[in-house]
Amino acid sequence: MLRKTYDHVIALAERPAAPFWLFAIAFAEASFFPIPPDTLLIPLALAQPRKAFWFALIATLGSVLGGALGYTIGFFLLAKLAQPIIHFYHYEAAFTAFQQKFAQYGLWVILIKGLTPIPYKIVTIAAGAAAFNFPLFMFASLVTRGARFFLEAVLLRKFGEPAQAFIEKRLGFVTGLVALGIVGGFLILKFA
Repeated sequence: MLRKTYDHVIALAERPAAPFWLFAIAFAEASFFPIPPDTLLIPLALAQPRKAFWFALIATLGSVLGGALGYTIGFFLLAKLAQPIIHFYHYEAAFTAFQQKFAQYGLWVILIKGLTPIPYKIVTIAAGAAAFNFPLFMFASLVTRGARFFLEAVLLRKFGEPAQAFIEKRLGFVTGLVALGIVGGFLILKFA
């Protein structure tokens, strides 16, 4: 079943609409959606290594624009919309701690957390809730999300074919590592 899913995602990555879906996932993940855009960026870049930088740009723009929505949710709709999202994901304690850190470290929080597997929506909503300087927030989002996705693109472009062969040969192991990374990100968020 895992092999079938992998083959399906690789086939999807070769379809003309795949960049649109990458943008949509990146946009949604930065404000309310739990699936990171890397889940489509990586197969896209593996399927078409020459377009890896183009896909990184699409993911970056989607994430930054989605971050603006997350900021808006935090700034204007915290009580009505963001609190239920935070409650749904059981992030109440983490969100309160994050707001306190945000007041103290602001820019550094955006730059560091934007590179990690911690859901970016927490950063964007917290920035809005903390009324962080919006132009500075957008600039920091562009820098950190761009760094993350372009770093992935560089690695995938350079090691694309060997990486794809490695993934296909050890699909269960790689999937386990990705799952471990995602769970680790949530644990870091919960206990940070």
